[in-house]
Amino acid sequence: MNALPPDPTAPADPTDAIDAIDAIDPLDLIDRHPELRTLQARQPLLWANPRQAPATRALADVGLGPQDVAAASARFRRFAPLIAELFPATAAAGGLIESPLREVPRLQAAMARRLGRAALPGRLWMKLDSHLPVSGSIKARGGIHEVLQHAEALALAAGLLRLDDDYRRLLAPDARALLGRHRLAVGSTGNLGLSIGLMGAALGLQVTVHMSADARQWKKDRLRAGGVTVVEHRADYGAAVAEGRRQAEADPQCHFIDDENSRHLFLGYAVAAERLLPQLTAAGIPVDAEHPLHVHLPCGVGGGPGGVAFGLKLLLGDAVHCWFAEPVAAPCMLLGLITDRHEAVSVHDIGLDNRTAADGLAVARASGFVGRALRRLVAGGFTVPDDELFALLALAEREEGLRLEPSALAGVPGIAWLAGHPPPAQAAGATHIAWATGGSMVPDEEMAGYLARGRAHGR
Repeated sequence: MNALPPDPTAPADPTDAIDAIDAIDPLDLIDRHPELRTLQARQPLLWANPRQAPATRALADVGLGPQDVAAASARFRRFAPLIAELFPATAAAGGLIESPLREVPRLQAAMARRLGRAALPGRLWMKLDSHLPVSGSIKARGGIHEVLQHAEALALAAGLLRLDDDYRRLLAPDARALLGRHRLAVGSTGNLGLSIGLMGAALGLQVTVHMSADARQWKKDRLRAGGVTVVEHRADYGAAVAEGRRQAEADPQCHFIDDENSRHLFLGYAVAAERLLPQLTAAGIPVDAEHPLHVHLPCGVGGGPGGVAFGLKLLLGDAVHCWFAEPVAAPCMLLGLITDRHEAVSVHDIGLDNRTAADGLAVARASGFVGRALRRLVAGGFTVPDDELFALLALAEREEGLRLEPSALAGVPGIAWLAGHPPPAQAAGATHIAWATGGSMVPDEEMAGYLARGRAHGR
């Protein structure tokens, strides 16, 4: 697989980036980038990327190509019979982990009424990764892919598997014994740990998930019930990742899954693009210059939305426009892209606290790998207050019968943000996809609390 060359200026641990590069002067940073005042004030912001370049040029920044995505896709296919065996919910699809694409016209109309508008131009759809099998979130793509990649590599190296084998061979006692001697570690706000933990444990690997303070209790409970070791941290996502990395480095039998820098995660997410194309065709959705596709992706550290954006740009080029959506308290990717400092700047540097109910997006410092790779590829980004996430959550349940977690609603306001942004002809012919990143596995009592808060803020 082609890999990005190492960045000689980046410290080994991104959590130490500021000390290793230079101190951040917030006043100087804001003077040079006035839009940061809006971020600092926790006000919603739409930012159009002035560095965006044609896809043919921007894709060269990534250091990966279609052959790498094809390899990830082929790996999913090789494992499909085994996944169908381990997770009966995938059996009807032959072990395929995929989600539906669904138009949500009632939600679109309700949003227009809420904003006092007659209508919002274009058509709004949702890509329901919230309903992906196994772990009910977008992390079932990247997280599970890296678990499969690691298990495959171990079995191939030991001579217990060949690429043309039926991968149910990994259920045999000798393969289970091999995998049982190896460990995985990951730091997570919740959903990545859930995906890696459930799949890793199902394959027989020993898995430790370092969970940040904002991770939901039900996700920790579900992991423990599945035989996964959960280590709870009182600090945020960055501390959980750093501790997971530190412990794995001391254990030669442990593979650390690095949400900030992993190409295997990134490529697992990128496979989503090839799965989306036939869904667009089946729905009769054209994608071209007169019918642009705007994809609104909730963003935490950046791996999931970055991988999806990369895959879409590979296949659809300049006809697709990818926007990152973040909470007003934790716009780490937007901050990194605006300043071009990526992991060397934290939301804390501009006075934000990184406290948001959108637990999957509660990240203070973005992935430097993703930020640099997509600095000329992403169309831009926008921020959303927590109260708006909950209001939209309640609207989605009332209008469309969809039950999502708060972070999964972050992309929904994109159609409203862009209503006056592109030329009118494009706006009328545009398709908007809000990527719903999680929620179908939220316990009923937790969802009841979400809905009550959303109804209090909605209308």
